[in-house]
Amino acid sequence: MRKIRATCLTAAFAAIAAVAATPVAAQEIQQLPVTSLNIGIHVIKAEVAHTDAQREQGLMFRKKMGSNEGMVFVFDNPAGICMWMKNTLIPLSVAFIDAKGAILNVEEMKAQTLDSHCAQGAASYALEMNKSWFKDKNIKAGAVIQGLPQL
Repeated sequence: MRKIRATCLTAAFAAIAAVAATPVAAQEIQQLPVTSLNIGIHVIKAEVAHTDAQREQGLMFRKKMGSNEGMVFVFDNPAGICMWMKNTLIPLSVAFIDAKGAILNVEEMKAQTLDSHCAQGAASYALEMNKSWFKDKNIKAGAVIQGLPQL
């Protein structure tokens, strides 16, 4: 009897620990405001991550994203920012963008990795899209994105 009770308690504590170890973002994905961005003839519906908490969550735990959907990260001060893919389940491309809306560089990112992908200059924005989105549309450094949220 004592062994069964101990086993049940151990199982209960393990279940509680597993739930506690799961980040809140995995349990509830916050829906962010959406804005329309334009790159040439392409229109993007982008969620806007403006706060530290929103930027930290980013696209973590998402299982899919529409073909012309993405997330734009807004930074208060232009900087050499870097992105990574911890807890991000879908592979993404990221464009680092300056304050005028010009793409500095585009990086391809593998899902669930801690590799750093950095801006090649002072970036005010980063736009994450599905993997190869920029390449498939022949969008490269120097292209200008219109409709970015004000800094």
